[in-house]
Amino acid sequence: MPGINKLSTFEALNPASTISFFLNGSPIKLNGNNIDPDSTLLDFIRSQGQGHTGTKLGCGEGGCGACTVVLQSRHPITRELQHLAINACLAPIVSVDGKHVITVEGLGNSDSPHPLQERLWKLSGSQCGFCTPGIVMSIYALLRNSITKGKLTIADVELEGVLDGNLCRCTGYKPILDAAKSFVGDYLGRLNGGAVDKDLIIPINWAAANMDEGEAVSTCCKKDSHSAKEGAISSDQTLTTPSAKDTAVPPIDKESSLLGRTAPVEDTEAVKEAAAEASSSSDSSTDSPPSSPPSSIPPSETPPKPKGCGRADCCQLAPSTTTSSSSTKPQPVFPRFELKPYQPHTELIYPPSLSKHEIKPLKIGSDERVWLRPTTLEQLVDLKAKLGGEAKLVGGSSEVGIEVHIIGRSYPISIYVGDIPELAVSCDPSPALEELSFGANLPLTSLNELCNSLLPVLPANRSSGLKAIQSQLRYFAGFQIRNVAGVGGNIATASPISDLNPVWVATQTKVVVRSLERGEEKLRMDDFFIGYRKTRLPLDAVIVRLEVPLTEGVIVKAYKQAKRKDDDIAIVTAAFAMKVEEDGLISHVKFGFGGMAAWTISTPKTEQFLQGKAFTSSTLESALDVLGTEIDLPYNVPGGMPSYRKTLALSFFFKFWNSVAYDLDIPFGDSPLSKDSMLEIVDSIHRKPSSGRRDNSDPYAAEVVGKQEPHASGLKHVTGEAVYVDDMPKVGNEGYGALVLSKRAHAKILNVDPSAALEVPGVIAWVDHNDLPNPRANYWGAVALDEVFFAVDEVVSYGQPIGLVVASSKIIAQKAARLVKVDYEDMEFILTIEEAIGKNSFHEQYDRRIERGDPIDDALEKAENVLEGSTRMGGQEHFYLETMASLVIPKLEGGEMEVWSSTQSLTDAQRWVSQVTGVPRNRIVAKVKRLGGGFGGKESRASLLTAIVAVAAKKCRRPVRSMLDRYEDISITGQRHPCLAQWKVGFTNEGKLTALKTEFFANGGYSLDISGGVVDRALAHLDNSYFIPHVAVHGRICKTNTVSNTAFRGFGGPQGMIVAEHYLEAIAHKLNLNIDDVRTINLYKEGEKTPYHQQVLDWHVPRLLKDCREESEYDRRRVEVDKFNKEHKWRKRGLVLVPTKFGLAFGVKAMNQGTASVLIYMDGSVLVAHGGTEMGQGLYTKCCQIAAQELGVPLEAVFTSESASNTIANAVPTAASAGSDLNGYAVFNACKILKERLEPYRQKLGPDATFSSVVAAAWADRISLQAVGHHATPNLGYEWNNQKPSGNLFHYFTQGVAACEVEVDTLTGDHTVLRTDIKMDVGKSLNPAIDYGQIEGAYVQGQGWCTTEESLWFGHSGAIATLGPGAYKIPGFSDIPQEFNVSLLRDAEWPNLGSIKASKGIGEPPFFLGCAAALAIRDALKSAREDAGVTDLLDFRMPMTSERIRLACADPLLKKGTVAQKEGQKPFFVHI
Repeated sequence: MPGINKLSTFEALNPASTISFFLNGSPIKLNGNNIDPDSTLLDFIRSQGQGHTGTKLGCGEGGCGACTVVLQSRHPITRELQHLAINACLAPIVSVDGKHVITVEGLGNSDSPHPLQERLWKLSGSQCGFCTPGIVMSIYALLRNSITKGKLTIADVELEGVLDGNLCRCTGYKPILDAAKSFVGDYLGRLNGGAVDKDLIIPINWAAANMDEGEAVSTCCKKDSHSAKEGAISSDQTLTTPSAKDTAVPPIDKESSLLGRTAPVEDTEAVKEAAAEASSSSDSSTDSPPSSPPSSIPPSETPPKPKGCGRADCCQLAPSTTTSSSSTKPQPVFPRFELKPYQPHTELIYPPSLSKHEIKPLKIGSDERVWLRPTTLEQLVDLKAKLGGEAKLVGGSSEVGIEVHIIGRSYPISIYVGDIPELAVSCDPSPALEELSFGANLPLTSLNELCNSLLPVLPANRSSGLKAIQSQLRYFAGFQIRNVAGVGGNIATASPISDLNPVWVATQTKVVVRSLERGEEKLRMDDFFIGYRKTRLPLDAVIVRLEVPLTEGVIVKAYKQAKRKDDDIAIVTAAFAMKVEEDGLISHVKFGFGGMAAWTISTPKTEQFLQGKAFTSSTLESALDVLGTEIDLPYNVPGGMPSYRKTLALSFFFKFWNSVAYDLDIPFGDSPLSKDSMLEIVDSIHRKPSSGRRDNSDPYAAEVVGKQEPHASGLKHVTGEAVYVDDMPKVGNEGYGALVLSKRAHAKILNVDPSAALEVPGVIAWVDHNDLPNPRANYWGAVALDEVFFAVDEVVSYGQPIGLVVASSKIIAQKAARLVKVDYEDMEFILTIEEAIGKNSFHEQYDRRIERGDPIDDALEKAENVLEGSTRMGGQEHFYLETMASLVIPKLEGGEMEVWSSTQSLTDAQRWVSQVTGVPRNRIVAKVKRLGGGFGGKESRASLLTAIVAVAAKKCRRPVRSMLDRYEDISITGQRHPCLAQWKVGFTNEGKLTALKTEFFANGGYSLDISGGVVDRALAHLDNSYFIPHVAVHGRICKTNTVSNTAFRGFGGPQGMIVAEHYLEAIAHKLNLNIDDVRTINLYKEGEKTPYHQQVLDWHVPRLLKDCREESEYDRRRVEVDKFNKEHKWRKRGLVLVPTKFGLAFGVKAMNQGTASVLIYMDGSVLVAHGGTEMGQGLYTKCCQIAAQELGVPLEAVFTSESASNTIANAVPTAASAGSDLNGYAVFNACKILKERLEPYRQKLGPDATFSSVVAAAWADRISLQAVGHHATPNLGYEWNNQKPSGNLFHYFTQGVAACEVEVDTLTGDHTVLRTDIKMDVGKSLNPAIDYGQIEGAYVQGQGWCTTEESLWFGHSGAIATLGPGAYKIPGFSDIPQEFNVSLLRDAEWPNLGSIKASKGIGEPPFFLGCAAALAIRDALKSAREDAGVTDLLDFRMPMTSERIRLACADPLLKKGTVAQKEGQKPFFVHI
């Protein structure tokens, strides 16, 4: 290591090599020289095995929050106790020395959960549960800090960004926020001198949690329903047979003792007479002591009288006998959640020994990488003088962590600066303060608090800069990053899209640096950045602090625009500083921009132009022209979006100019704007705290089915006990597999050389196609065998697997995988649908049509009106929080293997592992415990990783595990299909549809996969909820060199339905009709047939529309929206009311079947197994409810352990929203068989007999207590490309309606969803609590698809650009509707349904309703375009990103900002 011999001065300090900290109250001492220096805190926590796996790896870049832990420590300056949520995936091990790390396991467990954990569970705040521990820890940090502060407000929970760094893909966020807000309150009056009083109990805030107080009750000591967990309701310990604890001579158990091979004595008359004689003989004897009655308890064992917990109604004090009145107490209509009170004094304390811990210099590492931890600025400056550019300074590790673990960069010497107090100092608040001074490593959260403390004491005319800083801090990253990152690192790395660097430029901040040779120097920030990632910082200098001038009269404003408002990297940032004198002349001006060049820039030409000018509208207009010339961008600019970026810069300046006028009350222009009109320009969109309700009644509830029961694994989710594939204990001699992926979109493979990788210590093997049993075994595919597990001679997509490196650890395997050398010969590649159509590149196996009515050209010719258009939709990344993972354990006996896979399809996993290992399927046992989300992405594509890992396990003859990193998962696994529909529609003058002709194209990627089924469903949903007499639709699948696209929630249905909404919008626009009227007159009527000849039965959409219209006050709000749009130019609102009709069933008849096995044990407990997998949708919960209902046992007595191929053979994938329909019905049928078997014993033993007694009696009569149930969905059999009536394509239709209102900022493209009301027909819900969660989660996911979620490809390489949460933006906590109301259809009839308990599948149908947000945005943009004189219908492209919104507004600023494409220029990004 080059610089290691330059550390003599630091070595003289005798640095320690032991890292000392606490983990959940337990002391930890690590020898820093024995750990991998590249390992993170997350690596260490998870290495501790069972009991420490709640902290998850979700993205590895600090963007999802799954790895969140709380760092309990003393502030380096004030020594106050602080609780900081941090990203364990980024935190270097050295950073936790002297601190207390608290993980989700430190809060509580299933036996005694923390009140926060319990509330999240009972309020349905988790679904798949993978993200839940991280969310718990973020809220926990907030809770602990609020106790210290003395209060918690709704704004603290929702508006300050504490949850911005956490993502959830399942829930829709609302129940999580409700659970957190239940702790809201003012605690100050109940704090004891600032300390936590041991008697302090925080009351539950029902109103803040959007609940009525009657919906929940607080619990006493044993009344909490979670105590009725596995084993407590029904177990051998609860049976009535006396034991040796009860009596001196335990009797022979008549039932269960049979397993002990001792036959019981039957109660025949002869036996009774013999027993009487024996008893008489015994009574006359004086040699034997009297025996105790069989069921008596010895006097010494008499239990003490219970004291209770202090509640008058404590369960301990309840009468021992249950009266008939209590047993028949009616159930409440609304769910009554029993919630534990929160008592802060019970929290984990700060370990006393840490208060005495001395922070000393540290040196840890290996021959490859060394970490140094100086503790003083002097030590750091000396190290920098010796090492210069050879050392990497690390503070928050938000950038270095990503570079090392994802990009694979190497930093031989890293210096951790987080424990140097001099770098975290800050100035004291004072009215006379002339500059803001703070340490370069002061955490951003502390910087925000510093600004907060200064604002009340500084004069208003000198505080503008502080507000500008705060405005950027509010939307910078998540709290986990802000808690550890300082501005020094951000300045030194010179990011061209930095949020804060433009502020430092505009305010002419000075950065104070120190070197050993020159001491302290001050560098001007407006001259600091000199190139891409280059600054004027000397190599031997350290940034010590910043000095921000607080100049009187200078107005400073800062702006940022990103794809998502919260926790997103900027597209463009800007800061402006200006002083206008009393005479109206501009005396000072300074601008800073990020995202407009390769580094943060100022604009000297514009500044010079403005200097001394009058503050007038003509000056503004001329300045916009000068600025537009100065910040011009080429069409092919790196980062793309040239027109948007330039327009944003101009729009920000326009906003700033109006802000100055607003603040100084300066009228300008021929028609000066009112203050209100100026305010809509000046302000950005800021959401309000969310609210909303569910119509929480259970009108169809039976004893168990139909009730709002929490998710069966919910308590395990919130406590971190839920086990996913990568949480499973390490198996002896286990290896870890890291993939080697193609770096070309299309190329010949000339050579693959793994030799360098094999030389790395710890590497076990290289695995590729040569390790398969034969070449044919390499071919696979869900429908056609058209792809390979390992690329051989050619790669057809960027990210295609070539091989696998197996090593002793993940870090070693990934390092070695980067050393595998692959030589390519590039070939032409195709990325987009349009390219594929132009080159006639299609998957030839698929060519489908649906036709009904007259020949379509004739029907269109006869139509009164004809329109044609095209609808273009982007794809969507699944972004399940748990990436693909597999663990394969070879048995080394007959080829047997145990395969754990995060798959939705056990049969597929079994099939492909069988093929690649060359053994029959009966030797392969595929298993799933639970998935951390799936959404269709793990239906077919999970088999790719699983099969490759199986080949490695067979070759290495040892267990092999692999879990993809986020960037790998996105590169490999496929997305929702991007689609293009070219349609022509005929209609009457009243807007009634008469004919539809559509050519529908989907980008399938390099293989067919299940794209055929996706396009099938899209074609079948091109009508949405509307009747069309004459139809001809045609579907094709484009073959491209992109990742193979696959199933995603909705499976093509949303892509079809959005086309229908587009052509209806076009009709309304053409005829100048109300779109709601056009929708209404085209709705199906009961019994009408779809284009595929299926009757629409149990049709409730008209009623749903009516109910939703009334409940959402749609008509009143429509008037208000129209009025708002007339009165506002720069803000626009849109409002829509949209229906959905989603067909339920697999498109392949054979797949509509399910099998279940139900086993009853002699203690009365029930084990349910079926072919479905649990991925958060509550399938296990619903199936257990069905079993409990049918068998007449408590829900707690029923359990599902896992799904496995040796329990249920040939199971269909868990998909198509059919999990409950198929598996639930199979469970019902199995229970029906068991009920028939048990009925004679119920009759024999009477109504008071326990279930366990009935079961044991049946077993004693040799009656099987296991049954297999099967269900096949009836009346299916549609024949594709047969245009005559055949069988039904779907079993039934799940229906719903959404009313959605949005507000748009036309200057930036920002938007917010103001309100959404959803009304769903789910039949008779099996579990409304789960269905509400599915509706909310599906809606938010659908909203993401049509707004913020944009997948981009690099046009020059064919690689996916949006590889993680930093670039790909799923909705966050702040993106959900500000008011979110969900209700279910009640008092309806479903005579034709025929599903399990008359319920309906709900996982996918609400997804399309999320598209109401995009349609509402289009409604808002219609007004904006009309204001600009544009009346043409806006082209239909989704998603409606901030870029597309802004570029649709057609205002003069856009004209100034438009960048023309020149000959030969291609866009930087490609939409495939």
